[in-house]
Amino acid sequence: MILYGIPNCDSVRKARKFLEKNQIDYQFHDFKKEGLSLPLIQIWLTLQPIEKLVNKRSTTWKQLSDTQKEQLMSQENLALLTKYPTLIKRPVLQTNANTILIGFKEAEYISLISR
Repeated sequence: MILYGIPNCDSVRKARKFLEKNQIDYQFHDFKKEGLSLPLIQIWLTLQPIEKLVNKRSTTWKQLSDTQKEQLMSQENLALLTKYPTLIKRPVLQTNANTILIGFKEAEYISLISR
């Protein structure tokens, strides 16, 4: 499992605490420092809709032009997500090649470990 996010985000901290408390092995990927690749984002978008992936409440989103917002949401300019990874809702937990959880919802994480 790989947990993507930034270390100072409250939701990421909650997810990390949950995984550690339940002794679940995972790697942490700080996407602000380590970045994200366009192919990875494209894989995520085959698993979840862009509306769920993009954080429209972020400061970064508010700073985008209307044109950039339209291009991003229509998936014409996904490179914005690699340039500004804080546009992505956090955390993203990739459990395997075809499952990701976006954001931290304890009930989703509990159902994940009870499988």
